[in-house]
Amino acid sequence: MKLSQFNNVVPYNESVVLYNAFSNRYLLVDPLLNDLIESAKAENNIDDLIGYHPTFYTALVTNGFIVDNERDELESVKMMRMKVDMEDESQYHLIINPTMNCNFKCWYCYEAHEKGSKMSNPTIEHVKKHISNVVQSMPDIKFFNISWFGGEPLLYYDQVIVPVMDYVKEFFRDRSCKFSTGFTTNGFLINEKMIADFPSFNITNFQITLDGDRETHDAVRFVSSKRGSYDEILANVFALCRNKMNVSIRINYTKSNLKNLESILYDFLPLEEDARKYMLISFHKVWQETDVTLTGRIRELHRFFRNNGFRATFADMDMPDGLRNSCYADKKNHATINYNGEVFKCTARNFSTDAKEGMLNEDGSISWSQKFYDRLDSKFKNKPCLTCPILPICNGGCSQEAIEHKGQDYCMYDFDEQRKKNVVLNKYINLLQNSVA
Repeated sequence: MKLSQFNNVVPYNESVVLYNAFSNRYLLVDPLLNDLIESAKAENNIDDLIGYHPTFYTALVTNGFIVDNERDELESVKMMRMKVDMEDESQYHLIINPTMNCNFKCWYCYEAHEKGSKMSNPTIEHVKKHISNVVQSMPDIKFFNISWFGGEPLLYYDQVIVPVMDYVKEFFRDRSCKFSTGFTTNGFLINEKMIADFPSFNITNFQITLDGDRETHDAVRFVSSKRGSYDEILANVFALCRNKMNVSIRINYTKSNLKNLESILYDFLPLEEDARKYMLISFHKVWQETDVTLTGRIRELHRFFRNNGFRATFADMDMPDGLRNSCYADKKNHATINYNGEVFKCTARNFSTDAKEGMLNEDGSISWSQKFYDRLDSKFKNKPCLTCPILPICNGGCSQEAIEHKGQDYCMYDFDEQRKKNVVLNKYINLLQNSVA
């Protein structure tokens, strides 16, 4: 037997957290037990642990900290990646951008604001054919998910979204394959007619962003110098929750706006308790923010909202699960169709023509370029990742990161071993918080 290459050891209070990134198992142990492991490791005889502490040895084997000598753990990671990203024929994820225009101009947005951009009627028909083609070509498909993105997708709700969703509703009516729909939207344009439509379209979730408290948000997302958007967006969020639709409130944070975020809770209090279960508060660091020391403050906010009766999650790069729950762009059965018929994978970069990975054809098929195949083959080419103890959760970043770092050694944590230990510790503390919630 041998120690797993994916073992991690992190001090926590007076104890030691043992974490195996492949099995995703934790053991909280006395430091003396960890010393036993280190001693057996130094003597190159892990099986000596049986004689010293048979119960501990059994726990290490059961939880994946000790594995067979013949086991190729890196190959196990690659096989899991194949199963999750390449071989799962049970589901398909389609992202549609009705437009690249938006009614706001947030300072951190990476997308181009293309005025007048709108999906044409012929392209709408090609999208419908694509949906039909996918379902008919995947006999084992069970779930089809459509996500509306952009730009602000609701700018063309009647002209683009309704025609597609009317088709989808009828197409899936008598099929065993289930469909669901969600929106990434600023939430400002939601109205009563839309809310009345949403249930019939099986719209299950919304991601709506707040940029801090009222004052901070309205300085970023405003209609005019005298009219912000915070109150109207919040009213629309409440209306969705009251109509039993799930809303993830994405609170974008930087170091500068963290100090006042508790005040948002008091604006949420008018929402009735039975409607609050449809709201999830999620904290996301703005991509331009480089400070890596903000985790403790976010954990405080996470605890604050949960202690006051609201669901909250800690969605951050510092708590990844990139192998088991990989990015949609890493998966073979995913496409992002832009308003002009160009096809992409990643939505976290701008949709410039030179970055497209395919083109939607008149018959609904996609002609993928070499970029698409290069993406699917981009994983596990970075040598530092292959010996890293957190590879199964970091996964070398997403496929976009792998592409952008092609031919160079890189690390999502800047080769900072302490940051990696903090990742493990953050995941463990979050597990503890969730277990007592």
